[in-house]
Amino acid sequence: MNIEIWLSGFFFLFIIVTNLVSDLFGYKTLGDVDAESQLQFINKSPTKFKIGVIIILIEHLGIISLAITLLIAFSPYNIILGIIWCISRIIEALIQIYDKKNYWGLLNIAINYLDTSGAEKDALIESSNSIFNTKKFRFSIAQLFFSIGTLGYSILFVIYGVVPLFIGWFGIVASILYGLGSGMFLRKSPIKALWSIGGLLILIFELTLGIWLLWYSVIIP
Repeated sequence: MNIEIWLSGFFFLFIIVTNLVSDLFGYKTLGDVDAESQLQFINKSPTKFKIGVIIILIEHLGIISLAITLLIAFSPYNIILGIIWCISRIIEALIQIYDKKNYWGLLNIAINYLDTSGAEKDALIESSNSIFNTKKFRFSIAQLFFSIGTLGYSILFVIYGVVPLFIGWFGIVASILYGLGSGMFLRKSPIKALWSIGGLLILIFELTLGIWLLWYSVIIP
């Protein structure tokens, strides 16, 4: 069994699972969030909020681990592409890890929210909205680096045939569409469908690739 390839497949699936689990604990990776509802949720379930943030931090560490295991497993085919995807995906993860310090501040805002009213309460809601808007902005930047990294190893997969061609080409198309969607979001384009479509394709790509890498790692000598 090739441990580097097995770990790469594992981390692809691990990232998907931890994203889904963090959502169950109230953390929203994508989409608009109602600040007042979120503050009420944090006040009602502060432990659940903390667990959700911790799980998504673990997911970010999984991204770094994936970038490294992919580099070890596949960079011998093309070291330049390996460096591109490794750096891009590590930057993606670090941007999101850095943002969590800001996001964690919602705990203090939620505590104060209970004891205020009128203009002061409105100010706390506005502060929360600012945190959510900053999170979305940083996330969209991180996803540009994600798209570059995903495009890097998808190109390698196609050129060197290390995975079935349809998976590699699917990754190329998905990463380009998702990257364009992220760029349009940063430019405040009213058209958001491309990002949603790209995100769905990325999910299918990573799920398929993760399963295939786990299987392939076991059958190769």
